[in-house]
Amino acid sequence: MGRHREFDVDEALDAALCVFWRKGYEGASYTDLTKATGVERPALYSAFGNKEALFHRAMERYYEHYLHFFPAALEQPTSREVAAHILYNAVELNTRYPDQRGCLGIHGVLAGSDAAEPVRRALVDARAKGEKSLHERFEQAKKEGDLPEATNCAALAAFIMAVTHGIAVQAKAGFSREMLDAVADQALSTWPSSPKGP
Repeated sequence: MGRHREFDVDEALDAALCVFWRKGYEGASYTDLTKATGVERPALYSAFGNKEALFHRAMERYYEHYLHFFPAALEQPTSREVAAHILYNAVELNTRYPDQRGCLGIHGVLAGSDAAEPVRRALVDARAKGEKSLHERFEQAKKEGDLPEATNCAALAAFIMAVTHGIAVQAKAGFSREMLDAVADQALSTWPSSPKGP
């Protein structure tokens, strides 16, 4: 008869998330995961399935607990405020923890083995979903007269996502919060404005 689980699943998931955030999917070994969670490998398998399933659960938790600023940004009243909310919150998150700099969604699997392709694809799809929602929000802003009629909203959304991803890469490389805030300032300095806008 199997023993009942004797660990807090949420605590173990948070610990695994921190490992993946620091080391990426392929960089995180089962030794790292068991040491961080305090849970032996068979119990981790039992609770979460394999390493890929554990990463997917950790990624869901990351989006829920750390990227809540993104859906909140879409509710901002102007397109510029939407972009500013995303960029400055990305800077804050990516520099918040000295031992977990950068973004799990970017560094999880920038490049990896064939075995890691499903994880890389899931991260690409998650980023694409965010970019799509941003594109739709900018299209709405254009209809409302907040953005010029000639604005390429798809390109504008891709631009903000590219800057956000660049912030994550530079944070991982050790750039200061002050420098990254300045990067966000620069990205916003040429924001398109409509004659009818504020």
